[in-house]
Amino acid sequence: MTAVDPTQITMFSAEWCRDCRRTKAQLDGLGVAYNYIDLEADPAAAEIAKDISGRTNIPVVVYPDGTHHVEPSNADVEAKLKALSLI
Repeated sequence: MTAVDPTQITMFSAEWCRDCRRTKAQLDGLGVAYNYIDLEADPAAAEIAKDISGRTNIPVVVYPDGTHHVEPSNADVEAKLKALSLI
């Protein structure tokens, strides 16, 4: 079973999801390390993402401080990464 590593960003995602691809490209472009969990390759992880967010929407991005975003905008992700001094 997939576990969230509290020391790094974890992103629950799927390749077919446009918002997921956008957020992944943003993190990659910023050079931010993260754990990518592909919900197509690991369908059981969808329940973990749902337990975290209370929703079935993706991506779910979990931050090292225990907070998370669901379907975040690029501005939301950037602000959070700056607040955590990750960029």
